[in-house]
Amino acid sequence: MSPFKSLRGHVHSRVTSLHHEHESYRWWVLVNVMIGTFMAVLDSTIVNVALPKIMATFGVDMDKVEWVITAYMLVFAVMLPTSGWIADHFGYKRTYFWALFVFTLGSLLCGLAWNENMLILFRVIQGAGAGCMMPVGMAIVTREFPPKQRGLALGFWGIAAAASVSLGPLAGGYLVDNISWHAIFDVNVPVGLVAMAATYVIQREYRAERTRSFDVVGFVSVSVFLSFLLLALADGNASWNTGGWTSPMILSFFTIAIVALCVFLFRELTIEHPLIELRLLKDFNFAVTNAILFLFGLGMFGSTFLLPLYLQNSLGYTALQAGAVFLPVGILQAFLSPIAGIMSDKLNPKIPAAIGIALLGISLGMNGSISLFSMHSQIMLPLYIRGIAMGMLFTPLSTLALSDIPKRKMAQASGMFNVIRQVGGSFGVAIFGTLVSRRVVYHTAMFSQAVDQTAPALKQMSFMLRQFAQQTVGGPAALAGQRANSLIANHIVQQAFVRSVDDAFLVAAGLTLLGILPVFVLRAKREKKDSDAHQTVSTE
Repeated sequence: MSPFKSLRGHVHSRVTSLHHEHESYRWWVLVNVMIGTFMAVLDSTIVNVALPKIMATFGVDMDKVEWVITAYMLVFAVMLPTSGWIADHFGYKRTYFWALFVFTLGSLLCGLAWNENMLILFRVIQGAGAGCMMPVGMAIVTREFPPKQRGLALGFWGIAAAASVSLGPLAGGYLVDNISWHAIFDVNVPVGLVAMAATYVIQREYRAERTRSFDVVGFVSVSVFLSFLLLALADGNASWNTGGWTSPMILSFFTIAIVALCVFLFRELTIEHPLIELRLLKDFNFAVTNAILFLFGLGMFGSTFLLPLYLQNSLGYTALQAGAVFLPVGILQAFLSPIAGIMSDKLNPKIPAAIGIALLGISLGMNGSISLFSMHSQIMLPLYIRGIAMGMLFTPLSTLALSDIPKRKMAQASGMFNVIRQVGGSFGVAIFGTLVSRRVVYHTAMFSQAVDQTAPALKQMSFMLRQFAQQTVGGPAALAGQRANSLIANHIVQQAFVRSVDDAFLVAAGLTLLGILPVFVLRAKREKKDSDAHQTVSTE
């Protein structure tokens, strides 16, 4: 090597070292990670407002289209624990970079999907990239910031998720109305390329000193367990499944899921380097916060996808109008996340966490009273409360969960912390999709039985509808009578759907409110200055 190349390499190394040691470095890393977080969360929300158009384009019902969401969340959940091993083995910067690449590629392919099956397949690729991005990004932020700034950093990290919650549906609605549903995936491509370039330039590489072997058995068993359990939950009441929950196929799915779960638990508790460090659940705070997050994912993510369907199919909102209602949620969450982070650093983080869960349950309960005649203010008030709740909730729970986790296990812990929430969300989408389908059948039967064919009001309504049909469409009186009956039947189905959505939100509210009780048994820690040194004081 020439002396000039040697000198240039030395200077470059020295400049890079100074860059990484600069006080502002960790904040640039935070911004870089926030870009990936924004995109990953964006694609779990932006699709919701496009579901009616996707259903119409491919001619599928809710039983099928819900897998556009579920497939993404499922693979996201499976990849979350895997990301810890990948990052430890190949390096955190490299893993984050290639996760961005896979996500961007998946987004490009989703925009080119020509049928619902290919869209679901490409969502799997997209979810694989997002599943690595989120925990690795969170671990990078947690590692770069000292404990006294960690709550604030995680609060700003939460801004990215909050922005995607609000801007995702709004941008998605605009793109669906003015271009097509394909554009909601295409928009990720340029953002992903910018994020990849920023990662390459800004971040320094970090690799664990010791890497463990990859747990293939654990990965396969947890993938089989989650896949077959979700298939059983989602298809147990599907229109094509005439056998219902007792059909041989559904029973086989449940059996395979149970066997895979047993294999997974045995493997993870006996192997030296498991895929998911279940032993981390021995930490009291970590175990309890994961239980809370599972309930949150089950109730919140499981029911939220129903609101755009209700707004567009029942109230006649456009995709843009349906997306706009979510704008205040993200704004309020973004504003309150740093405040909740400061509260977590200075006060007892259990206080904002409990308030957040209570408000979230109340907002979901308020959604349980929507109807075909709900005013715009009735739609927005629960969403305002939800934005406040989510801003108060995530940062304190993250602080509590990771407070006693050693740095060398932070990737495993953050991966598991996120996988529980995603698994809860995947289960929620499958369960609430099935619940709505079952309740639509029930409410349709009940409303049909309640219709009195001899009632004067029904006869008058039928007469007016026949006249309306003849005046607007024309044709013989018999055909007009059939159209009038069809309008009445369609109204009954619409009422049944709305009532079913109400049932789903009420169940989601009950599940969410259950999460308040575990918060009070968490052990919070705060730093207290003494005259000579810092002491960590436990507050029960």
